Amino acid sequence: MSTTPLPSWRPGAARDAILGFLDDLDHVPVEERVAYVDNDGTMWCEKPTYVQLDFFVDALRTRVADDPRLGERPEFAAVLAGDMAAIGEIGLAQVAGALTALFDGHTPDEFATAVDSFLDRYRHPTLGTALAGVIYQPMLELLDELRARDFTVGIVTGGGTEFVRQVSTRCYGVEPGMVVGTLIGYAFARDDDGRPVVRRTTSQLGSANEGGAKVEHIQSQIGRPPILAVGNSGGDREMLEWAQASRHGGLAVLVDHDDAEREFAYRSMAVSIAEDESITAVAERLGWVVVSMKDDWDTVFAPG
Repeated sequence: MSTTPLPSWRPGAARDAILGFLDDLDHVPVEERVAYVDNDGTMWCEKPTYVQLDFFVDALRTRVADDPRLGERPEFAAVLAGDMAAIGEIGLAQVAGALTALFDGHTPDEFATAVDSFLDRYRHPTLGTALAGVIYQPMLELLDELRARDFTVGIVTGGGTEFVRQVSTRCYGVEPGMVVGTLIGYAFARDDDGRPVVRRTTSQLGSANEGGAKVEHIQSQIGRPPILAVGNSGGDREMLEWAQASRHGGLAVLVDHDDAEREFAYRSMAVSIAEDESITAVAERLGWVVVSMKDDWDTVFAPG
């Protein structure tokens, strides 16, 4: 194992800024060394589709194979056809709600088993790799370096909390309690033997975990503000601003997808909130560290 910090990062301004910040933490108590990192597009590849969406589509196809009439429902027909225009007309929130309802009534263990089963056989649609091969190697190295500097690391995602909790330990070494995402509701009940049980519902608790909601949910669910945050889209803006505004002097890091050859080149945008300014323009204006995949990363993906 390399003893050089961030070995997959090329020498340059981004790497220097991150290591310079980490080298200057003697004034920060260990209990206040907290970092939050976005997931989709920051820790792993989010193109051409989100891994979590692939999970729900896989579950839908299984259900439709058993009951073809289910595929006639407008939301499901649009998803199965990959018809983004139809999905847009129906509304992303309604489509997401319909997919979430596929697991209505499942216990946490049942849902976790379904997630594990999918991830064990997952293959990226264009890269062709297993799950490990869609994770960014430089970001894994950053998490390792943060832990070496006594940081507590959390994953803050716009995706479903339970789905990301199921991958956070196996993929990133982040314990489930440090995952903040969009929350599904649960209902308390008793099984046939009278034992307590909780089951998933179709309700969503609060708003989708993007924009200012990320800050609100971090505070309400964990209660520890960051001194470092990493994201890739407008949905991460407020979280990065919050980290930068730390009383200790924080660091905001933006991953820019500009490598069409090794990954995808695109402008990262929030899913559920409007943006009045591109996130790269925000980063430049506010003095964030912008990480170019093309220029700053010697390796993009972890071995798959």
